[in-house]
Amino acid sequence: MKHAHDNSSSSLIARTFTDARRTATAVPAYPGEKPDSLAAAYTVQDEAINLWPDRIAGWKLGRVPPPFDAQFGAGRLAGPIFSRNVWKAVDGQPTSFGVIDGGFAAVEAEYVLELAETAPDQDGWTPESAAGLVGRAFTGVEIAGSPFAGINGHGPAVTASDFGNNAGLILGAEITDWRSRLAGLTCKTLIDGEVMGTGGAASIPNGPLDSLAFLLNLMHRRGRRLEAGQLISTGAATGVHQIFVGQSAVADFGADGRIACVAITAKGDAA
Repeated sequence: MKHAHDNSSSSLIARTFTDARRTATAVPAYPGEKPDSLAAAYTVQDEAINLWPDRIAGWKLGRVPPPFDAQFGAGRLAGPIFSRNVWKAVDGQPTSFGVIDGGFAAVEAEYVLELAETAPDQDGWTPESAAGLVGRAFTGVEIAGSPFAGINGHGPAVTASDFGNNAGLILGAEITDWRSRLAGLTCKTLIDGEVMGTGGAASIPNGPLDSLAFLLNLMHRRGRRLEAGQLISTGAATGVHQIFVGQSAVADFGADGRIACVAITAKGDAA
């Protein structure tokens, strides 16, 4: 059955968003017919991935809140993280990241799982079976971002269609003994010194490994694989905190360290 969201519309949306990201130009209105399902949104996302001149280094997961979770049949959405937008945090030196003037940006404290092996192509993943693929865990900050300022205002399909509203990942310290400690880990996020949210691994529905299991099952349906070395940013542990150019943020993971970052104006390709 042909989906109502036709291919020409998907291509237009994908090209508009990737061009806008490349040139750091805002997209004032959604560029086409909004996808009416997550399947349609991932069609746009797949087209955009094909247009983007970089390899996928990992994936981010975002929560789909009620009542959208029931309406769209999923509690999470996913988007690609590209290799050039993975930065290693340096102690005492804030990581700068670009924000598109007129677009959207947010910081999210996250727990990041690194895959030790490529996932076999199968369905029915559970947190327990997914855990066997994970080699290491890290603290992280997902930089959410889109050229479309209204990316979060139109439901999860619109969010998913533009790379799942991802603009990068700052990788923090490795979490020691993560298998025994993960469930109890806590963190807080500050912007310009003010605490914006507190939470932890328990703030992620059923925990970070459930995010990974969800992603594995989704990728199976999308005909994609999760590969050894990829980084999975498992979902906002303290919330989604909008940030503007010139503001600084800190994700404080207590004994597992801090990640500092600062928002600067994004510069597009010279081309």
